[in-house]
Amino acid sequence: MIEILTPAELDRARATGALVGDILQALRERVDVGTDLLEIDRWTAAMIADAGAVSCYVDYAPSFGRGPFGHHICTGVDDAVLHAKPHRYRLAEGDLLTLDLAVSLDGIAADAAISFEVGPPRDDEGGALIAATERALAAGIAAARPDARIGDISHAIGSSLRGDGHLVNTEFGGHGIGTTMHQDPSVPNDGRPGRGYRLRPGLLLAIEPWVMAGTDELVVDEDGWTLRSATGARTAHSEHTVAITEDGPEILTLPSSARG
Repeated sequence: MIEILTPAELDRARATGALVGDILQALRERVDVGTDLLEIDRWTAAMIADAGAVSCYVDYAPSFGRGPFGHHICTGVDDAVLHAKPHRYRLAEGDLLTLDLAVSLDGIAADAAISFEVGPPRDDEGGALIAATERALAAGIAAARPDARIGDISHAIGSSLRGDGHLVNTEFGGHGIGTTMHQDPSVPNDGRPGRGYRLRPGLLLAIEPWVMAGTDELVVDEDGWTLRSATGARTAHSEHTVAITEDGPEILTLPSSARG
């Protein structure tokens, strides 16, 4: 299903996106060395509830997972890049943490992810991985213009990642979003320009480049959810929900502090 939102629904999507961006920013400011991943999940649950919103993850049970996800946010550390289930672990200095959050407010969902290092960096690798995903995300968003095609976004992301020397995995990527978290069209992180669904005003897309240092192979953790780099290499992931408008792409999941 591909949804085209009405102007009224798009206004609701803006509110949901702002909430997602603000929660992620609040978590980034609160997380420190010694923070337990389950604490992050509890903080997230409280902020979602206080806003009158609903988690898109707690009851999420797709075919590739093992039962309902059962938590409010994904918390990936170092080699864990996607669908990472919170568990009892206290963050150490230099850990590369990815937080991926999707909520629904007034019937419209928004989805975003950030990666950052906890405390002083261990080396230059983590920052370079994060910067590569952020550049690729910016390139993909810039390509998300009305009458462009999904392949234009995918090509922009893949070209950026490869230009930074990374291999690109296309098993998991971005997606349509609206009244539900995951919808068509799929937005792979690499592709051919001029191909795929033509973008229309009112379409919402979650655009999400991610990388693994030196590999493009994933393995599934014992929890049946967490996807890790096959080599144990560190990873990074950046994501925004974007609305296609007549004037171009509008990023919905920026925190309030980054809005004009």
